[in-house]
Amino acid sequence: MLDKISLFVQSTGYLNLGLGQFIMIIIASILLYLAVVKEYEPLLLVPISFGMLLVNLPLGGLMAAGKDGQVGGLLYYLYQGVKLGIYPPIIFMGVGAWTDFGPMIAQPKTVLLGAAAQFGIFATIFGAIALGFSPVEAGAVGIIGGADGPTAIFAASQLAPHLLGPIAVAAYSYMALVPIIQPPIMKALTTKKERQVKMEQLRHVTKKEKIIFPIAVTLLGGLLVPSALPLLGSLMFGNLMREVGVVDRLLKTTQNALMNIVTLFLGLTVGATASAEAFLNTETIGILVLGLIAFSFGTAVGVLFGKLMYEFSGGKVNPLIGAAGVSAVPMAARVVQKVGQEENPSNHLLMHAMGPNFAGVIGSAIAAGTLLSILG
Repeated sequence: MLDKISLFVQSTGYLNLGLGQFIMIIIASILLYLAVVKEYEPLLLVPISFGMLLVNLPLGGLMAAGKDGQVGGLLYYLYQGVKLGIYPPIIFMGVGAWTDFGPMIAQPKTVLLGAAAQFGIFATIFGAIALGFSPVEAGAVGIIGGADGPTAIFAASQLAPHLLGPIAVAAYSYMALVPIIQPPIMKALTTKKERQVKMEQLRHVTKKEKIIFPIAVTLLGGLLVPSALPLLGSLMFGNLMREVGVVDRLLKTTQNALMNIVTLFLGLTVGATASAEAFLNTETIGILVLGLIAFSFGTAVGVLFGKLMYEFSGGKVNPLIGAAGVSAVPMAARVVQKVGQEENPSNHLLMHAMGPNFAGVIGSAIAAGTLLSILG
């Protein structure tokens, strides 16, 4: 009897919990706190942090691979949707189904701001190579600068799956911290006069324009960067369902049930890749630092390009909207609105900022496709 009790005690996680796993449990708890108490991207940080918690509980085997006829862990099988590049495009389809591209269509020039903000991706690649990452790994790390979680996961799963955990955590953490990271950069690069600029009301965009837009973007973007089609095509298909107005059942399913299910599976399994062995190393620290630099640089370039548009427009464009060029939708646009109203309470920049914000989503997908074409 004593032998059986001893065997049971030895089989518990308490006696098998290592220091690394304990540290990861603390990190998971911090992320869970940010998601629940601070409400930083809770729909993603809650499942990611809990997946991280689950995988670092010893002997659970939830991410154990099924080999030689043996049964794998639950999260291992769900993770195949990430590994095979299935979940991120479905997330993009849901984003497209929710998105009104009207602000971007009404102001086509804001596409340039979305493109400018992607420079953070490519600048960080060189920094990552300088720190010893291989070109393929550097490409996966650099995509964090786009501030688009699904894109970062998609690129990392194809280019450097062994870095998926820290890349995903960094990408979603910086997305959640947009209200903290961006304002100081925006204020440092603009004058009070520039931040007070009130922009003209956007023109009305017709239904015909909104229907043509996703088809045109799919054709042009797909022909230019075929590797971007999984993300770009899914995004535009979701938007087409929204705009045509004749597939309400499909639209509602994509916007709600499908989006929620895939977000749940994606979050849990991405968090489950952050085991102590994969996460607690010098590479992870480098990724977190480079991710912050990438995101900050992308914000800065977007604002600086906004200042250029301010000059060329004769002071009609508020350069703050350039910060929304990163594709953290709609958080970055809300930050622009908040900073603008702090300087001028009557200023309403939200819809103007949504243009570059949506352009950033498209830009990050094309940037990821470009990296996959070159490095994949």
